[in-house]
Amino acid sequence: MIRRWDYDAAEHRLDIIFVSGKRYSYHDVPLRVAKGMREAFSKGGYFNRRIRDHFAFTEHRTRASIAD
Repeated sequence: MIRRWDYDAAEHRLDIIFVSGKRYSYHDVPLRVAKGMREAFSKGGYFNRRIRDHFAFTEHRTRASIAD
């Protein structure tokens, strides 16, 4: 479910890249939640229980490439 994630402690922002390629930034995420993510056996399960639907987010849309 989650390909990669990173936490910016200064901004309290959790950036997540899903295996689908979609990228999201979750805002005002406390350090304790990010630590929980790091320690979780199942990152996807932790995300679903503790992050999704709990924090405001921004979706980063990438421009699709156009095939000739």
